[in-house]
Amino acid sequence: GNLVKELLPFSKYPSVPLTALCTDISTKMLLAGSKDGHIMRWSIASFLEEPQNSKNQIKEELCWRAHSTEVVELFHEEEKNVVVTASLDGSVRLWHARNGYYLGYFGQSRKFELSDISRLILPCDVNNFPTIIKEGSKNMEKKTNFEYPLVLDRDK
Repeated sequence: GNLVKELLPFSKYPSVPLTALCTDISTKMLLAGSKDGHIMRWSIASFLEEPQNSKNQIKEELCWRAHSTEVVELFHEEEKNVVVTASLDGSVRLWHARNGYYLGYFGQSRKFELSDISRLILPCDVNNFPTIIKEGSKNMEKKTNFEYPLVLDRDK
């Protein structure tokens, strides 16, 4: 988790150690749970095909707050297209894998509605909606040219 933290410093949220990792069966997608309760989804297909090519990058696609505390386990169920997360808070929650929408928790009285993702609801301890990261929306390069560089003026 710390290695991916160093590889991927550009994210909407500050870098924190990753505590749970899983991939889909074809190893095109990497899901990671963090110490602060976030789930991140990355596209890793092009990177794994040719890691020496610097143009092939690991691309963050989606990030959402799943729990208020550390994620200890997660897995992706491809047939139903859901992600199951477990946390130190004692909850096990179900999420839609494509958009991070909350589907419910294990132990709830109602049945899971896996086909209805039109209602955007959140668990009671989470108040951030999922963030879809569009390609090219983040500035991945540090700018080193300054239009007005600072100059030391000893007289002032």
